[in-house]
Amino acid sequence: MKIGILGMGNMGAPMARRLLGAGHTVTVWNRTRKRAEAVAADGARIAATPADAARGNEIVVTMLFDDAAHEEVFFGKDGLLGLLDAIEPGIESGPVHMAMSTISVGFSERLTAEHTRRGIPFVGAPVFGRPNVADAGRLWVVLAGAETAVESVKPVLGPISRGFTVVGTQPAQAHAVKLGGNFLISAMIHSLSEAFVYADAQGIAPAAFFDAVNSALFQSPFYAAYTQVMLNPPKQAGAPMTVGLKDVNLFREAAAAHGVKLSLAEDLAQIFAQATEDGLGDEDWAVGQYRMAQRRSRKR
Repeated sequence: MKIGILGMGNMGAPMARRLLGAGHTVTVWNRTRKRAEAVAADGARIAATPADAARGNEIVVTMLFDDAAHEEVFFGKDGLLGLLDAIEPGIESGPVHMAMSTISVGFSERLTAEHTRRGIPFVGAPVFGRPNVADAGRLWVVLAGAETAVESVKPVLGPISRGFTVVGTQPAQAHAVKLGGNFLISAMIHSLSEAFVYADAQGIAPAAFFDAVNSALFQSPFYAAYTQVMLNPPKQAGAPMTVGLKDVNLFREAAAAHGVKLSLAEDLAQIFAQATEDGLGDEDWAVGQYRMAQRRSRKR
């Protein structure tokens, strides 16, 4: 298939390479051209503008940082929707758009309305997995959208994922699931962090504590993977604390829109905000939460 991908960061670049390796034709765009050039070395074509990334492609993927980045790409000069809005009536309506980033539920709903107004197929398709998982093509994709649009994007999921879940017919439902999943990850890391602080205070090595508890209770490779990150900090953050702060606030915003307030989410938001103030914003998400638990445990 012919695929355009906007955003060559830690997730978009490995996804593009996986699709190139599977024989797809891939066009890439990135705000900083150097990142796009690195993927072009593997066979991708570089688009000059976001609109150029959509021309002639069957599927357009956005893997951008946040709502603001999407706002600029979609509604700014040479924005993707600007191009598709100019397609003449009666001509095929252009590519299916897959929004694979973590964005707010409200912004996803806005994008849905804009796509519907223009007759452009739109699928919410955020992913679960850190950059190393993207490298291995083992992401999990959450899909939501019209049935025909969802079916049309499934052929490209094989090279980048180990599977997918269809959660509804409204794209925003997929983004809501993604925010809920990221909240659970933060909650898991928070509980692990405090348990490790507790174990250390008892003279028990956190790794030994985890081995006993995971063997007895969870048998979870997911817990094990995050424990490895927490106790052996990587040189490069898989996702920084600033992303954790963004996502927990988007989760709280989506809950509040339906009259729901969640106490743990409120606490986590305060912890992430304090971590950023304390200079831990660029720390790996899991490492930063563990360090915050250690600091908070020493306060009287």
